[in-house]
Amino acid sequence: MAESDKRKASDLFIECLEQEGVEYIFGVPGEENLDFLDSLSRSKQIKLILTRHEQGAGFMAATYGRHTGKAGVCLSTLGPGATNFVTAAAYATLGGMPMLMITGQKPIKKSKQGRFQILDVVSMMQPITKYAHQMASSDNIPSRVREAFRIAEEEKPGATHIELPEDIADEHTDSRPVPRSIVRRPTADVKSIVQAVDALQTAKRPVLVIGAGANRKMTSKMLSEFVEKTGIPFLTTQLGKGVIDERHPKFLGCAALSSGDFVHRAIEDADCIVNIGHDVIEKPPFFMHNDGTRDDRTVIHISTKTAEVDPVYFPHIEVIGDIANAMWQIKEAITPSPKWNFDSMLRFRAAEVEHTAKLAADERFPIFPPHAVQQVRDALPDDAIVCLDNGVYKLWFARGYCAMKPNTVLLDNALATMGAGLPSAMASAMVYPERKVFAVCGDGGFMMNSQEMETAVRLGLNLTVLILNDNAYGMIRWKQANMGFADFGLNYGNPDFVQYAQSYGANGYRVESAAHLKELLAHCRNTPGVHLIDCPVDYSENDRILNTEIKELSRAL
Repeated sequence: MAESDKRKASDLFIECLEQEGVEYIFGVPGEENLDFLDSLSRSKQIKLILTRHEQGAGFMAATYGRHTGKAGVCLSTLGPGATNFVTAAAYATLGGMPMLMITGQKPIKKSKQGRFQILDVVSMMQPITKYAHQMASSDNIPSRVREAFRIAEEEKPGATHIELPEDIADEHTDSRPVPRSIVRRPTADVKSIVQAVDALQTAKRPVLVIGAGANRKMTSKMLSEFVEKTGIPFLTTQLGKGVIDERHPKFLGCAALSSGDFVHRAIEDADCIVNIGHDVIEKPPFFMHNDGTRDDRTVIHISTKTAEVDPVYFPHIEVIGDIANAMWQIKEAITPSPKWNFDSMLRFRAAEVEHTAKLAADERFPIFPPHAVQQVRDALPDDAIVCLDNGVYKLWFARGYCAMKPNTVLLDNALATMGAGLPSAMASAMVYPERKVFAVCGDGGFMMNSQEMETAVRLGLNLTVLILNDNAYGMIRWKQANMGFADFGLNYGNPDFVQYAQSYGANGYRVESAAHLKELLAHCRNTPGVHLIDCPVDYSENDRILNTEIKELSRAL
């Protein structure tokens, strides 16, 4: 091939991304990305989303991946730009969200700048990604990009990383993009399906536990059909919220707390637990025992991967393969048993619903968290997307917010990082511009990436940020008190959030009463643009409500 027929490596890289169906690249480019940026400027398919910090870009790319199943792409320069991706990489990998990070680097064949800003970024990324690679030849760009997307998107999804040095980006090559392949996940072995069906048929009180790996479109459909046919009750982990509509009469709740909640009592009543899409990254909703104490429950593990055994999880039956197909096979083979009895489980759920309703009715000011949860739920349509940052309010939303569709409550129960709420809502508003999107943040988490308010306004997004404001790192302060330590080191001051929002060109509001919160939620829901609601919150009863009362009430049943 003549030299004139070769293309610049950075142009080829963009063509490879286009071949993968990439729509957006989120990021903060630097000097080392300028060849890539120039090539990107000519793409008619991919739009650059310029953010104010690399971490926000990474959170947006990961959330794009969570919604679409396609790897979100983010871009940074070398050194400090790449290190700012670390938290987002861990967020995606632990949380099962497909993402590709592209970072720049100084020339690797000839360099006249010593070690200025140079880190071994690939080695840094290896422990927190599924794949990390430095491009050393432009000829290999197509295969390495295809591999990065393949690995990011296959189960369990996660982050991948490619480093593109300046001199490689400037090379010329006759390579061409590699087409995407059609991949079908293996189906579960028939014998394992028979074992699972037999265990369910002989059980008296089976229950389904729906985890992170089940939060997929086809799995949601098949699980719903399974529950309709069998009537077996189900509960979810935090990352499994919404897989089945939580208004379903057989829904037992979300395992938001570590133990002692109503939902844990329902699990204790079961003699056969079907654990679907379990991921040890989440706090376990139940504990198996291998210490000589009696534990005669049968545990069935249904996932794309064999069980990762730990001291409290060592299932008896494993059904390994595509989860949706496995649930279809079990559904087709099973016959509902007249021996099944779910009365006790459902009484625990009824007690929790009654208890939560009493809490939500409390209209005190500053706002009581259960009341805030109910007001947000009442204000939003079924398909609205609520993106939670991390704080004690996440427990209240996990327990009390009724999720009606998959991926409508985006929370992070894996890395559990602060700062992701706003960027996650921004990506959600881009993927689903026709849907209502709310970010719920503590004041601490919001301020970690609050500068992305400018990005949201610049992009013309429609979203609302509800800040639950207690002028402190509230969850740690609560645990500090719970452990008997003195109140120390966790209080701070905040800016005037109303003026802060307005300074970015957004709309700012401050809640003055419970009735006012209801009005503001409705106004922001119905009004285009970027909104911020500063909501004072009362966490004074977290310990009593989340621990003592629940344990006492559940024991009474």
